[in-house]
Amino acid sequence: ALRFALAHPSRVAGLVLAGTVPWFGQSPEVRAFYEEQIAPLADPVPEDFARGFQESTLAQPIAAAMLERFVAESLKVPAQVWRAAFAGFIGDDFSPLLHAIEVPTLVVWGRHDGFCSAADQQAMLGLIRTARLVEYADAGHAVHWEEPQRFAHDLTRFVHSVAAGAAIA
Repeated sequence: ALRFALAHPSRVAGLVLAGTVPWFGQSPEVRAFYEEQIAPLADPVPEDFARGFQESTLAQPIAAAMLERFVAESLKVPAQVWRAAFAGFIGDDFSPLLHAIEVPTLVVWGRHDGFCSAADQQAMLGLIRTARLVEYADAGHAVHWEEPQRFAHDLTRFVHSVAAGAAIA
């Protein structure tokens, strides 16, 4: 979403950034995770890796059936896709461009996110002047899984506010 908003600003009315940072690969922890866990992956992707990865995004339990589905879907992803996706994250740093975002932006973040820090969220708020933060005190990286009703409510309210603003403009 961030990449699209920067590349095609005239096609974006509002932006939602959930559990993200524009300089994802600069974190030493993320780089170490990539080098130690992602880079050596081979097919078939081990179930314990997929399960561990999905569980690492959570700060609170979710329904067992949901977790099993997410793990099963993760196992469908070939190792080369895991490597390519994370390599892309590692190479991205959109921070010099964030000032160009002029649309309403909702930043959604779980306080226990192991990938994206509070300092990262505050830095984004400083770079995107139209951004506002919604913090989920008990959630991790996967706020939409951990608190789906609240996330849907916040997202719906944001979309309505963007639509109302667009209708006024």
